[in-house]
Amino acid sequence: MATLFLIIIYLSFISLGLPDSLLGAAWPVMQAEYGAAFGMAGVISIIIAVGTIVSSLASGMLLKRLGTGKITLISCLMTAGALLGFYFAPSIGWLMILALPLGLGAGSVDAALNQYVALHYQAHHMSWLHCFWGVGATMGPIIMSGFIRQDDLWRSGYLTVASIQFALVILLFVTLPLWKRMEKVHTHAASEELLLPELEASASIPTMRLKGVKLTLMTFLFYCGAEASVGLWGSSFLVNVKDVSAAVAAQWVSMYYGGITIGRLITGFVTLKVSHRILIRSGLLTALAGVLLLILPLPPFFSLIGFMLVGLGFAPIYPCMLHATPERFGKEHTQKLMGYQMAVAYTGTTLLPPTLGLIASQTTVAILPIFVAIYVVCMLFGSEQVNRIMKQRAVRAKADVSKYSINN
Repeated sequence: MATLFLIIIYLSFISLGLPDSLLGAAWPVMQAEYGAAFGMAGVISIIIAVGTIVSSLASGMLLKRLGTGKITLISCLMTAGALLGFYFAPSIGWLMILALPLGLGAGSVDAALNQYVALHYQAHHMSWLHCFWGVGATMGPIIMSGFIRQDDLWRSGYLTVASIQFALVILLFVTLPLWKRMEKVHTHAASEELLLPELEASASIPTMRLKGVKLTLMTFLFYCGAEASVGLWGSSFLVNVKDVSAAVAAQWVSMYYGGITIGRLITGFVTLKVSHRILIRSGLLTALAGVLLLILPLPPFFSLIGFMLVGLGFAPIYPCMLHATPERFGKEHTQKLMGYQMAVAYTGTTLLPPTLGLIASQTTVAILPIFVAIYVVCMLFGSEQVNRIMKQRAVRAKADVSKYSINN
């Protein structure tokens, strides 16, 4: 039963990934049909992100009242309804209206499932959970590219994804009693663990004053901004800079999400042997190599390799940073920091892609890989500084233990 329940959680996370990559993949065709400005996709993405931020901030209160199962069901239903609305939308104005429930649905289920897995499952499950997000994000552009090839039928792409979402809604509704049963089991187990007191030296320090917190939040900001920027503007970059057709560009962007998906599947196994620190560093360097392939004046095929490398590099960063929170800052600060991290992450998703789109509309979309390279370098700096702080803290803690042992 526990395995079946975990599979349902994984399938639920697909509902997060499916819509995330659709807008960027379809935008070159949607822009032409609506006669919209190039940067309008950024406005729509802002509205989606605002809805996501609002619902994620309210998720704690909603979880107490409804539980994880009902939150997941309602969120998936909202997402499916919004996607169906995209199919019928007669104008950009309607897309902007529908973007709000799309974001509201995504934020609640994201916060609920991340919190649930972080509390009740081991590190490799966190990576595999986000791997299933990548499955959805990879499927989105593949589905959309298939319909774009057929006389630019982007609406049919949204209808297909909406149908998949509604099928998942039915599954969640049927299995709702299982969610209630497993939540009771995990709540009982958690209450027993709380009987064991855990004392840490940093418990009395305000969360935001802990060394490394601000650098960690900066890394979350740039990571989510970079990931969303590549997903939103990748197709436009390939079409306008590399002279690739819209259908092929959508397929290549799906390889970017495929790289994230495969990378997180592998990361789930690697976390059993390799530390978060090494995985994050290796991921950032791999992503930087992929971005360089996009910047250099190479044949278009190298752009496909570049997108895949960026995806593979991004794969371990987000889940590893989330799961490393208790190790870095102590369990007593984890709950508050999880909220801060997700809020800052969504802020990066909200602000950085449309800002890049605004600049690109005044210059050229060729600036995409340059901006992403800057984001990656900032992440690498922040991550390495946090590693240095953690190393110094570990040395001091070891010295304190030795001093205590000698005195006693």
